[in-house]
This record gives sequence, C-alpha cells and structure tokens, in this order.
Amino acid sequence: MMEIGEILGESKPLSVPTKSAIYVWGYNQRGQTGRKEKEQKLRIPRQLPPELFGCPAGISTKWLDVACGREHTAAVASDGSLFTWGANDYGQLGDGTEESRKFPKKVDLLNTEYVKSVSCGANCTAAIAEPRENDGTISTGRLWVWGQNQTSDYPRLFWGAFPPDTVIRQVSCGSVHVVALSEDGRLQSWGYNEYGQLGRGFTCEGLQGPGILKSYAKHLDEAPELVKITQVSCGEYHAAAISETGDVYTWGLGNMGQLGHCSLQSEDKELIPRRVVALDGIHITSVACGGVHTCAVTAKGALYAWGGGQVGQLGLGPQTNSASFVFKDYQVMLRNIPALVIPRGVQLVACGHSHTLISASDGRIQGWGYNSYGQASNEKCVGEVRKLAAGGGHSAVLTDACSLKDLCEFRLAESVTLANAACIEDVAFRTSSDALVRLCERLRELHNVGGWDSEDDDSGLIRP
Repeated sequence: MMEIGEILGESKPLSVPTKSAIYVWGYNQRGQTGRKEKEQKLRIPRQLPPELFGCPAGISTKWLDVACGREHTAAVASDGSLFTWGANDYGQLGDGTEESRKFPKKVDLLNTEYVKSVSCGANCTAAIAEPRENDGTISTGRLWVWGQNQTSDYPRLFWGAFPPDTVIRQVSCGSVHVVALSEDGRLQSWGYNEYGQLGRGFTCEGLQGPGILKSYAKHLDEAPELVKITQVSCGEYHAAAISETGDVYTWGLGNMGQLGHCSLQSEDKELIPRRVVALDGIHITSVACGGVHTCAVTAKGALYAWGGGQVGQLGLGPQTNSASFVFKDYQVMLRNIPALVIPRGVQLVACGHSHTLISASDGRIQGWGYNSYGQASNEKCVGEVRKLAAGGGHSAVLTDACSLKDLCEFRLAESVTLANAACIEDVAFRTSSDALVRLCERLRELHNVGGWDSEDDDSGLIRP
C-alpha cells in the first residue's frame, strides 16, 4: 500500500492541516452564541468566524477548549488566550464589569498566562493556566476563578485548600458550587452546600470556603476511604466523579435520581461521594452532569443516563419538536439507576441544564431533551469533534476542520484508488482542489510507468 507522500514524491508524509472551528447555537437573548443578531434562538449550528476573535479573514484558527454556562460562553485559543461573551450580571466574563456582551473579547488579565482549559458554571467561570514565563518553579496548572461567589469580577489566582503550586488537572463549575481536581487525584470543593453538593459529609447554609474531599463510600457496609479521581463534573446541585479504576461516584441532591443509586437515602441527599454500584464491572471513561440528570460513557462507547427526564434529557423516548419524550408513565420521567441509552459508538457527551449532546463515531452531533431554542439540534458538523459543551439553553462544539471543502479534500485523498482516480480528479478540478488534482495525476503517472503495483490498487485505500 502506497502512502500519499510517496505518490507525490514528498520526502515526508503529508499531514492533515491542524485547523479547528467553533460552532454555537441555541438561546441567544444575552448574546451567548457570539452573534449580534436580534433573534433570540439560532437553531442551526454556525461557525464563529475568525474575525470575531480579532484574526484577519482567511487566517487559520485553532482552539483548545470551549465551555457553556447558563447564559455565557468561553473559548480557549491555541495561543493560550481566553475569550468570553454573553451574560455578565455577576462578572462571569472576567472583564471587571457587569455589562453583557454579544461578541467575544479576550480576557486581558490572563495575558501573562497560557490558558489550557475553561469551565463555565451558571454565573461563574474558572480556568486552568500556566505562566507564559515559567522557570520550572511555578505550577504548570494554576486555577483562576471569577464571577458569582468567587469574590471577584476579574480572574483571581485560587489555591483554596490545596498547597501552593499544586498542579490542577481539571475544574468543573455547577450552579452555586465548584470542584477542582489535582494532578494526584484529590478533589477540593467550595460554594453553597445546602444539599451536600460539596461532598464533605455535611450540609449547611451560606457560602462555604474550600475543603478537600476525604471520604468515598465504596460499599454501604464498609467504612469510607480515600479514592484517586481522574475526572469530575458538576450539575446544578449534584456532582459526579470517575476513579482511576473506572468507577463512578456521585453526591449532592438526588431527589430526581440523578445520583444513580438504587434507593434514595439521607432525605434525597448524599453527603459524601458514593459509588454507583449499578455500574459495577463497567469501565467508565467520562461523565457529565446536567440540571437533574447524569450521563456516562464507557470505554466501549456505550452511553448510560439516569436522573430526571421530564423533558426527554435522558434520551429514552421518541423525538418530538420540543422534547424527546412522549410521557406514558412515571418510570420514563425518572430513572434512579443508570439506563443504557446507546450501546456503542459514542465518543463524547455533554449535559446542559435540560438537554444532552453526544458526538458519534460517524461525526454526527446528536441531541435530545428541551429543545425550544434548538439547543438539542441534531447536525453533522464539519470535522472531527474534539469538545462538546452544553449550557442553560445553548450549545457549542469544537471541531478540527474549518471548511467543508477542506474536509472533503482530506476524505477523498484517503480513498483514492486507481479505479476511482479519474472521477475524483474531475471533481477536484471543478472545485479548484489543486493538491487533490496533483495527487490523482501522480497516481496515474506511476501506473503508466509501472510504479503502481496492482496489489496496491486491490488494497483499496491510500493512507495519508
């Protein structure tokens, strides 16, 4: 089998251009889709052009992360810059004001930091970053927080209960609480705790300072112990985490079954992380929390969901225009143990307040749940999906290709054979795809001079 680089006479294999794009859609009253249109809802995912972020037209843009809050959005560019837009009633945009904005703007106070990831809560934002000038003595994953309950409209460096210079691996923001994960697998939480969503063994009124989670309940009849965590997600008043062994732990409010335990205990609350025993023997790789529901993806691409399904966010019923459920009984509206939704092919999942998004192995974005603003749209976005984000009423996706033409060229180049080269060359010529034309020409030339083995043609594909 011949490589594309060999056919073209290149000394090095050709690689797919590393471009990426962000698509946003759904509720737009506060400008959270990044577009200035007056429409309150945008049902079709549309790419945000580079000019919105201060890049000249035609310049390739690359993105690292995207996140959706209740009514605001944030995105991380490949140069480490953080952009925010949408509602700003609590300073969640990080610009020192409380004025909403319908277009992306760089968070200037983080110019000295290389931002790696971002999380949006209902009305707050948190980012993990590394100083651009680091002599090796400063943490490569520092946490910055701002917005509601974070005591600042500007990003402020936050260590909380972790020792200074702890490397932060991930952060997740809920409605009124935040949980941060360290590189060594520890969790700390802060915020409101009326339902035990901080996971520290008690409930209380008022804003709570940071504290480390020290107890995880593996079994009801055994004493809690410490568990190493690899991922965490916060819902409205609950949270979920994955251990290094692929087990799921949940805590906080469980009145709609969102904790996934067979019986609802402690007055519908779990005060410390408790293992979801219904998932025993199933290796979970990612978990996402919505308003009152939770989803998990297995290592084999299966999707499980549990919790409240009043508007179809569990994905267990027929699709309608505004919700994916036609209710027939109470069991459909609430699942207090995980239910298998899709048996295979799921790569990513994101939970909004009342809707769910997944990306499938075929590149399609599928959504279900509350859909009055089009936020649960089912679309085939351009490029491989790298990140999904779901907010209060809007959604976002980060893909790796900027244009349909680019994507088509890449896919056609992968599938050129001697039998279809003439047909593909004709299409490429009519669409001004010069590189693809040259590939087809070179392939035929090699065949004519005897440089193409029939076995190569039988193999079907030329790998890039």
